[in-house]
Order: sequence, then structure tokens, then C-alpha cells
Amino acid sequence: MACRFVELSVDTPRNRFVRGALEAVARLVSYPDLRHRCRRLAADMQALGVSGVMPSRSELSADRIGRHDAADREMLAAAKLAMDLVLPTERAGSRPLPMPDREEQWARRLFERAVGGFYRAVLPSGRWDVRTGRPLDWPIDWCTDGARDILPGMRTDIVLDDLVAGQRIVIDTKFTGIVTAGWRREATLRSGYLYQIYAYLRSQSGRGDPLADSAEGLLLHPAIGETVDEAIKLQGHGIRFATVDLAADSATIRARLLSFQHGLSGDVEAWCPDRGKQ
Repeated sequence: MACRFVELSVDTPRNRFVRGALEAVARLVSYPDLRHRCRRLAADMQALGVSGVMPSRSELSADRIGRHDAADREMLAAAKLAMDLVLPTERAGSRPLPMPDREEQWARRLFERAVGGFYRAVLPSGRWDVRTGRPLDWPIDWCTDGARDILPGMRTDIVLDDLVAGQRIVIDTKFTGIVTAGWRREATLRSGYLYQIYAYLRSQSGRGDPLADSAEGLLLHPAIGETVDEAIKLQGHGIRFATVDLAADSATIRARLLSFQHGLSGDVEAWCPDRGKQ
């Protein structure tokens, strides 16, 4: 009887490349938990026998992914993105990456976290207090025994407190079009979103928090090639309806998001110069 076998080894060009990407990312990221996780995963691969010698491009291109190891495709694509310091897009390219679920809640949470993370990273911490996912209480005077159990919860997406100017901006992010077809008009604001931001603002005023008494609201929607920026003042609270164009370059998006930190600034004339005629 004659037997032949190929010795199984994990020290493949693919695994060496992934280990190198983990080590490279660990030197770049600023978040301690993520940095520690990358280093731990790289150490785990080393313990399994994956060497630290990075493969050449030709070695990597010769490594074909078959049906039995199709699960490695996403891992390898992520490693290539990390090594080249590029971001995934939906444009056609040479490197495939599985498309995440186009489920509205997933996209909205991603947009919310991106906006909240931007303000937390950019606004000076000595002046600004940035909070995300903050729960709010209903100002209940009295209620029946089971009423609290069935009341819907309130949770703000992002709250910006300017501790120097004494200003609060409550931001509610959405991932739908900012307007929808109306009953009598071609386009109208989505009423549910307006009621929601109004409830956030009015339910917290008059409870001993000066910032809440004059808080402003911002309904922020993503858009492609479209700019909307309108505002109203309602019972002492400014409410702004705006979009950020995700197709713009990063500098434009940054400037756009930073412009929202000033709120309406009490300058109604700049927004409604003809208000005396209405």
C-alpha cells in the first residue's frame, strides 16, 4: 500500500499577510481596546505557527481562494484595506468585499456613530461635552401603576453642550430622505421626526436645567448631491432641518458638520430676514 499526503501548515502567505496587517494596525490605532485586540490576535497567529515574514505581492496573488476557504475572502480583503490605508466604497474595483446588509437600522446606527464620533474627536473637551445614546425621562406628574411599563423610551442620538456659551444642541440622526411626499404639497418634512425632536426638547425644559430650557434641535439626514438647511423657532427652541452630502470630499463634510455646532446662535435675522413681512 502506498500513501501520499500533503502536510498541513498554517504558515501560508495569506496568514502571514493577515498577521502583518494586525501588527501594522496595532501601531496606528489610538483606541486601547482595539490596539490590544489586534496585538492579541497577531500573537495568537504566531502561537499557531504563522511566521512574521510578510509575503511578496506575487506570493499573495498566487494564493487562490477556493470554495472550502471562501470564508477567508472577507478577512483577506480587510487586511489589504488596512495595509493600504484605504476605505471601502461601492465603486467597482479589483478587491471584492461583502456588502453589509442594507437594513435601515444598521445604516442609521452607523451614521449616528460616525457623527457622534466626529464631534467627540474634533470638539475641544475643555469646552464641549459630547454625549451619545443619552436616555431621557418623561416629566410625569402622576401615573397609574402600569403606565411607566408601557411608555415608550426616549433616547437622544447626540447631545452637544457648549459649556462656555451655555448652549445645548440635541442632534437626531436619520438615514432616510429629509422630506417625503405630502398630502397637499409635493414635499413635506416627515411629521414623526418633527414630533420626536419636539418631544425631546419640550419634555426636558422647565426642570431646573438652564441648558435644557433653551436647547436647540437638529434633524440631520445624509444626502447625495443635495443640500437642505432650514430652521424654525418653536416655543423658545430652535429646530434645524439639515443634510450632509456624503458624496462631497472629506474637507467639505468636516466643514459642514462643524457648522452645526453653532446652532442658530440666536441670529434669527440671518435665517429669516423677511420675518417682519410675514
